[in-house]
Amino acid sequence: MTGRFAAVAAGMALAVSSVCQAQEAQPAASLDVELNALAPSQKGCMMTFVALNRLPAAINKISFELAFFNDKNAVDRITVLGFRDLPQGKKRVRQFDMPNVKCESVTRILINDTPVCDGPAAGECMKALVTRSQISVPFEG
Repeated sequence: MTGRFAAVAAGMALAVSSVCQAQEAQPAASLDVELNALAPSQKGCMMTFVALNRLPAAINKISFELAFFNDKNAVDRITVLGFRDLPQGKKRVRQFDMPNVKCESVTRILINDTPVCDGPAAGECMKALVTRSQISVPFEG
C-alpha cells in the first residue's frame, strides 16, 4: 500500500508542476504599443503604431495622450490620439496623419496618459502599458 501511495503522490506532484509551468509560460497581461513608422505626408507626418491587447478584457475604446519632443529635448506638442477598439489578443495597426509636424523634428515620443480606456478596470491600461519602437525614435510609456 505504501508503494501505491508513493506512486499517487509522485503523480500529483508531477501534475502540479506541469500546471505551474504552464502558468509561467503564459505571457503577462500587458497592453503593447509599438511605434512602427514615421513617414512624411502632404499634411505633415504619418505615424504608424501597432497595438496588441494582452489584457484579460477587450478594450472597447482607448485613447493615448502623446507628448512629442524636439531636438532640444523640449516638448513640442501634446495631442490625444484615439486608437478605437483593441480586441483581446489581436494586433491592430493604427495610423495618424499629424498636420504641421515634420517627422525629422520628432526625437522622442512619450505616452503621457490614457484618458479613455473603456473595458478593463480603471487604471489597467496605463499600468499594463509596454512600449517599444521599431525605428530610431524612442517611444516610451
